[in-house]
Amino acid sequence: MDVSQLAVPSAADALALRYGAEASPAAGPWNEHIAVLLSHRSIRGYRPDALPLGTLQTLIAAAQSAATSSNLQTWSVIAVTDPDKKAALAKVAANQKHIEQCPLFLVWVADISRNQRLGAEEGVTLEVMPYQETFLVAAIDAALAAQNATVAAESLGLSCVYIGALRNNPLEVARIVGLPPGAFGVFGMCVGYASTTAASEVKPRLPQDVVLHHEVYDPSEERAHRAAYDVLMGAFSASNEMTADTWTRRVIGRMGKIAAMGGRDKMVAALHALGFELK
Repeated sequence: MDVSQLAVPSAADALALRYGAEASPAAGPWNEHIAVLLSHRSIRGYRPDALPLGTLQTLIAAAQSAATSSNLQTWSVIAVTDPDKKAALAKVAANQKHIEQCPLFLVWVADISRNQRLGAEEGVTLEVMPYQETFLVAAIDAALAAQNATVAAESLGLSCVYIGALRNNPLEVARIVGLPPGAFGVFGMCVGYASTTAASEVKPRLPQDVVLHHEVYDPSEERAHRAAYDVLMGAFSASNEMTADTWTRRVIGRMGKIAAMGGRDKMVAALHALGFELK
């Protein structure tokens, strides 16, 4: 299924789903590609159906069409279909069963190892390699590529969900998929067809007035907007059989205690072990 075969909601309908009717901005220019972007939702239940032949290659072509800093292309991706490997990765990611369910699991990698090999083969010391900026560029490259792949997959009628919990144990992820020094699994991604039981509502986002600033950063109305968004998210949680929660409580629960990081508080040590010096 390509984007032209998908039902295209009106701009007003899509914006109301994404922001709620009260906070929905005025509709602007619109087409089916923007409709796909606004319809994104994280899916955590998958059918075992195989993907059409060539789907992986199409997603990677889309990923490689994303922007990349100075054309350095400091990312890679590992396509995982082996059930045992998916089970091992699910264990790292707090036993998220959708990793085992989906027919394709992608491990997106911040990868400076390829350019390190290039330097060694050419007899040149790449002096920027140990710096945090180089790692940051690689992580951003991987994220941009992955988002392109997500949009491409959703335009084909597939569903996705990012798996940040691979960062709970980067060394184990590196062992499972055989990463060389200078390569770090930034996150995973499930790809497949949504199961009939998977939640499918579009999750509301913060009002645009919270994240969009004009000329200067201005948080003066943020508290009032957050209160309204808490009401919206509470209703969304209730209607989707999730733990009743507001956005405020969600942020505090996720960022208020080190324990909520699931081991990611040791990230710098893990990156050093994986070959990133981070000067």
